[in-house]
Amino acid sequence: MNKRSIIFIVISILVTFCIALIGVALGEQSILLAIIALLASFILMGVGFSLKKKFRESDEMKS
Repeated sequence: MNKRSIIFIVISILVTFCIALIGVALGEQSILLAIIALLASFILMGVGFSLKKKFRESDEMKS
């Protein structure tokens, strides 16, 4: 596994954790924690997509 794959696996695990945390927060009736987890999941997904685009563009420049 290369460095890029490990980065994307870590990001995907964190996003999955945040999505699960939303369910737990709603079950515990903690709206604040649910909102924080929702925002964190959106931010992490955005970071993942941005990195994917950056890596794809750098690979195209090398070719």
